[in-house]
Amino acid sequence: MDSGRWRRGAVSRGMLPLLALHAVNEYYRLPWKPPVTAGLLAANTLIYLRPPFLDSLLPFVDEVWFNPHLILKNKDMRRFFLSVFYHVDESHLVYNMMSLLWKGIQLETSMGSTEFASMVVALLGLSQGITLLLAKSLLVFFDYGRPYYSEYAVGFSGLLFAMKVVLNSRSENFTNVHGLIVPARYAAWAELILIQMFVPRVSFLGHLSGILAGILYLKLKGSYSGPNPLTTIIRELTGLLRWPVRFIRSTFRLRRRRILGRGTVGGGERRSLSGTWRCQACTYDNSDWLSNCEMCGTSRSSESGGFLRQVSPRSRDLSLEELRRRRVERFG
Repeated sequence: MDSGRWRRGAVSRGMLPLLALHAVNEYYRLPWKPPVTAGLLAANTLIYLRPPFLDSLLPFVDEVWFNPHLILKNKDMRRFFLSVFYHVDESHLVYNMMSLLWKGIQLETSMGSTEFASMVVALLGLSQGITLLLAKSLLVFFDYGRPYYSEYAVGFSGLLFAMKVVLNSRSENFTNVHGLIVPARYAAWAELILIQMFVPRVSFLGHLSGILAGILYLKLKGSYSGPNPLTTIIRELTGLLRWPVRFIRSTFRLRRRRILGRGTVGGGERRSLSGTWRCQACTYDNSDWLSNCEMCGTSRSSESGGFLRQVSPRSRDLSLEELRRRRVERFG
């Protein structure tokens, strides 16, 4: 999460193509492509680029700076939720998205997309809420009003700190944090201190809140044995959104079946199918409306309540490939 003044019209340093190339390369290597991580990458990048078709829909960064005073005074939920998706310049965006790509792929692959999406929503609300609480507490109890009145911040890094806590919560390994080897469980704390030392303009409170949000999320998840309500809601919403796609696919498959034929090729057993009769020559199930088999042309006649198939001796000797070829020629 970066704080300070946003520079309009910042000149591109050519880092976005590198980010795109790296993301495509990472996803190409994966057997399963995590969709939520890809969606978050796309959302952050599109908001930064502001293409013409989105320009009228997206608020400007001046309208979404995370400022505790403005959020509480005006009950401005737009600042509360949207500030994490805005970045001050290209390097700020690329650094955060490279970190999101690495963390998101690992977490979403291990948790599943629905659980990962619910975690992101929970961490967003927790980290932003803790930032508000800490800023207000510093003002009330210590009469320190700078974080409350004067700090304006945007960026995804607070969420990334929370995700780092979740990712490393059970790790017994050591990791490299900007050249410093530390236990992976404490990597977020080490990074918080080092970043603040070398990049003092970033929001210390926002990053600290991200770490606390990750810890609180793990505590709440560990103490609650029932199903995650956020996961349930997201799963239901996903099901509703997928319904039109499933409907189109089922319709398309139905049409394909109608094009390919009105019956199915069966095995040796006799199946009782309503409105169909089975050819004894090729075991193809035909509609009652047909007097000859669609597959091999064998005729049918009825006798005393049952079906008698008049089988051509030559039909019995035909291979399945030959029968299919004849059927193609028949309907081609």
